Amino acid sequence: MRKIVECVPNISNGQDPEVYNAVAQEAAAVDGVTLLDVDPGHDTNRTVITFAGEPEAVLEAAFRVVRKAAALIDMSRQHGTHPRHGATDVCPFVPVQGVTMEDCVALAQRLGERIGRELGIPVWLYEHAARKPERKNLANVRQGEYEALQSKLGTQEWAPDYGPNEWNESVARSGVVTVGARSFLVAWNINFNTRAVYSVNMIAWTIREKGRRARNERGNFLVDKDGNEIYTPGLFGGLKAMGWYIPEYECAQITMNITDLAASPLHEIFDRVDEQAHEYGLRITGSELVGLVPLSALTEAGRYFLGKQKRVCTGVSERELVRIAIQTLGLGELGEFDPQKRIVEYAIDDSERPLAKLSVTDFVEELASVSPAPGGGSVAALAGALAAGLAAMVPNLTVGKSGYGKVRGEMNRVAARAQQLKDEFLRAIDDDTAAFNRLMDSFGMPKESEAEQKARSKAIREATRAVTEVPLATLKRCVETLELCREAARKGNQNALSDAGTGAAMALACARGAYYNVLINTNSMPKKSEYRAEARKEADAAMAQSQALADEVMAIMEKGLG
Repeated sequence: MRKIVECVPNISNGQDPEVYNAVAQEAAAVDGVTLLDVDPGHDTNRTVITFAGEPEAVLEAAFRVVRKAAALIDMSRQHGTHPRHGATDVCPFVPVQGVTMEDCVALAQRLGERIGRELGIPVWLYEHAARKPERKNLANVRQGEYEALQSKLGTQEWAPDYGPNEWNESVARSGVVTVGARSFLVAWNINFNTRAVYSVNMIAWTIREKGRRARNERGNFLVDKDGNEIYTPGLFGGLKAMGWYIPEYECAQITMNITDLAASPLHEIFDRVDEQAHEYGLRITGSELVGLVPLSALTEAGRYFLGKQKRVCTGVSERELVRIAIQTLGLGELGEFDPQKRIVEYAIDDSERPLAKLSVTDFVEELASVSPAPGGGSVAALAGALAAGLAAMVPNLTVGKSGYGKVRGEMNRVAARAQQLKDEFLRAIDDDTAAFNRLMDSFGMPKESEAEQKARSKAIREATRAVTEVPLATLKRCVETLELCREAARKGNQNALSDAGTGAAMALACARGAYYNVLINTNSMPKKSEYRAEARKEADAAMAQSQALADEVMAIMEKGLG
């Protein structure tokens, strides 16, 4: 799985396109980083820049943004309606895929240390990266804004986590930077067939984390002994919500910020809002996402809504899950919702999959050409994708059919995992060819000097390992694919028994093809190489398992098909 981190620096300029675009381009210029959005606000005099990519690349891009903003923005002359205390006011890292919050905390610490050391800008850490409880909340850290920095800096209480604890000419210009790590923030609005904001607000107060004002039996609002308002907690944690009227759409909306998708999944919010709407005689007409959303939020929603359709298998493709989520949530009501632009992982996917995107005819024609790639490794991966596709197909033909009610849950599990394996096999089609091409490139490296010879030898060794890893991973996937085919054959729709058997046959072909590729790719390695021995040992074990499982499925076929 690719590691993806999002970074969302907020800079204190939203009125000069030359400034905020120049800052944004610092991030866009870093290899491995995709600039997702630049959102300036004139009155707030603030621009939110969003980019994402591999952790190390995003870390470098974040530093360049801070450096450029400090060079172009003079905080001693900056004014705007939004709270601020630095040229780069905040700079949070957000885990998206394959990384943890702890990983993002580490990135925040590394960025803060570098900013303080190289740029001489004070840095406070906030949210999950905060080292003091009182600095976790951004509002507490930014209290008094830029104008309070002169009195804060130089004190022990407000000593920065990194950088100088003093007010000087440089800091007067740059202000401070607040660096942190936080969860993904999803901005989402739900639309209603009404202009009545009051009713919509009642629903918003019910679902938001803060809840609504508590009342006594007489209907009077309650306060504590200090006179503070008392609230009854709402239904969802990590959710801020309020109602408002949008003249452009001629409808009332609940506008929400979701800071904890685990506690507040889109599908659960949608269903509870729908229930509340009926109590007020309202209807949800659709919804809109502002900005981008993680893929998991929509696939989970799709699976949830599909699961409510009792006689339908939930083990469908990722693309189908996304489609169901978009359709059910009504994300296209107010305008086109393009998954390629609005889902974070899709928006930053710069990987090319030329082979997997070819038609069957074109792939076979390319295979049969003089080009050495694609070759056996890519074909093995394709066979694995076909096998996993059939392993998913049988459960989809089983769930909802008479006589198979008891295996519904198991068939859903088999289909869901088979869909994941199918996608992994499809990626391996191009991964295998790409690894082979890199090996060929290493052979073409210059070798005139001793240094060039050493560099070339090292590149060849690394590329040979890489070209071995792809088919080895393909081979290991075959074991699980065959297990799924076995379950489909044993418990799935018996009218599709031959499909389960064909899936097993394709998986065995995949295993043998991948196994042969591991052997030939390790042939060039020294026989005493530890890596060669370990790779072959793993390949032997996976091949033996694959053969044994295939034999089991074939036995089921012979019995079931006579």
